[in-house]
Amino acid sequence: MGVVFMTDRGKVRQHNEDSGGVFVNRYGQSLAVVADGMGGHRAGDVASGLAIKELKQYWEESEKLSSPDVASRWMKEKITQVNQHLFQYSQEHEECRGMGTTVVMAVCTDAFCTVGNIGDSRCYILNENGFSQLTEDHSLVNELVKSGQISREDAEHHPRKNILMRALGTEEKVYVDIKTIEIEAEDQLLLCSDGLSNKVSTEQLKETLASSLTLEEKAASLIKQANDSGGEDNITLVIVDFTNGSG
Repeated sequence: MGVVFMTDRGKVRQHNEDSGGVFVNRYGQSLAVVADGMGGHRAGDVASGLAIKELKQYWEESEKLSSPDVASRWMKEKITQVNQHLFQYSQEHEECRGMGTTVVMAVCTDAFCTVGNIGDSRCYILNENGFSQLTEDHSLVNELVKSGQISREDAEHHPRKNILMRALGTEEKVYVDIKTIEIEAEDQLLLCSDGLSNKVSTEQLKETLASSLTLEEKAASLIKQANDSGGEDNITLVIVDFTNGSG
């Protein structure tokens, strides 16, 4: 398994409120995570940074996740704990009131991959069936699309596109969407914040992942494409390439 994590402040923002990483437990299993913080006054980077720090610690202490059910239970339990801590922290620190973060995460083994998300950071897969989005955005515009009030094309440029219906740390309880997929050799996962998905088209994402570039070159190319399209937001991504298999 090959992995690359990359983040960039973008061309407009003063601070990078995204966080992320790829962490390995003692059994060689990988956890890929991207978090896009929000809350202003630099509270966004507090929220995303705390979430990533805690998930990293939980992962490195975890037992082997031997099945999708075990992985799903681990994810629900740890997301609940992180959410409680973030919510409590925001209540105790006036400057962090209302802070929160998106999170998209993938537990990666050689046989399966369990993906969880809250908010509008996304996970895509490139496999023999093509390129598709595995996660569903928890956003106002996605709700409008699902209810038929606006089209997908309208959603791309909707003025309230940044309004989330669900985030980590903003409420006492949160629900994480979880799904598991089987992994084949040569599959690739892309996890990213909306600083990438809002600026680079699905076709461009697919073409870059399918190219003969190295993983680092693919990541750098995607960030450059987002910046060349305006770079108004922080840009963070993880690419996981299953070509070599893993434990």
